[in-house]
Amino acid sequence: MNRLDKNRTRINVKEPMKMFEIQTKDKSKVDKRNHLNDLSAKEWIQETKSFFFQKGLGTNSPEAKYEKMHPAPFSFTDITKLVRFFTKKGGKVLDPFLGVGSTIKACLELEREGFGVELSPKWCEVTRQRLLEESNYEIDDEHLVCGDSRSLKDYFDKNFFDFIITSPPYWNILEKKDHKANERVLNGQATKYSENDFDLGNLPDYRKFLDELSTIFLNCYDILKPGKYMNIVVSDFRHKSEFVSFHADLIIKLTDKKLKKHFDLKGIKVLVQNAKKLYPYGYPFCYVENIHHQYILILEKSK
Repeated sequence: MNRLDKNRTRINVKEPMKMFEIQTKDKSKVDKRNHLNDLSAKEWIQETKSFFFQKGLGTNSPEAKYEKMHPAPFSFTDITKLVRFFTKKGGKVLDPFLGVGSTIKACLELEREGFGVELSPKWCEVTRQRLLEESNYEIDDEHLVCGDSRSLKDYFDKNFFDFIITSPPYWNILEKKDHKANERVLNGQATKYSENDFDLGNLPDYRKFLDELSTIFLNCYDILKPGKYMNIVVSDFRHKSEFVSFHADLIIKLTDKKLKKHFDLKGIKVLVQNAKKLYPYGYPFCYVENIHHQYILILEKSK
């Protein structure tokens, strides 16, 4: 053993956790200084992992039928996990791309007040039916706005929401004629968000799509309370032969410090989709990735 080894300071990696346990004697209680959520210390720490596994409703669940109607569903079970961490009971939550109402369903389960904006009248009606059937909740026009998210600041007051969460369109990737699209056609399921020309998923140019989507999220800045969070669930994708790092492009747009109103990036959580089917993309000629994860961008409006 050389001199350096003899004098090297030994670091106990468990020491920070021991200090945490000393400071939080009763980890089952909510700390009175916790103004973010209703979690105990033990629950809080578990939710700070940089990943979690997707937990869908299950193919045979009667509640899965509404989510399967949408071409790009996001399970309310995954949203529930995020709403639970970033809000307290009674908090106001917005989903600016509501789809079939998974965010509002999650809010009802957790005793939060859910709001949503959805461009397609078809998905608005599906949301109404779903919430009435599954949650016995007759939603009104204040909480379900059937309109364009480009007008968010016309629908809601400044500093109104405690949390914003959504999974926006991933440009026009639903137009790809691949194995997944063919399966949806065979099952009689929708393969597009809508036919509306204002639908972001119908824009032909990726840069224009990115600019318009970013503008919508930057407009969320005013209607979100200071010190509160916005979560955006996105996935990278392929466009022809190009791999598009959608999550990175969006981060650059929303955290640009040259803008007077910009968000602070607080983390990127990986949502692992381990149950998705594998398809033989590229075989046997080249590497084409089966994308089995999504990114959850965790953004904060500064205090």
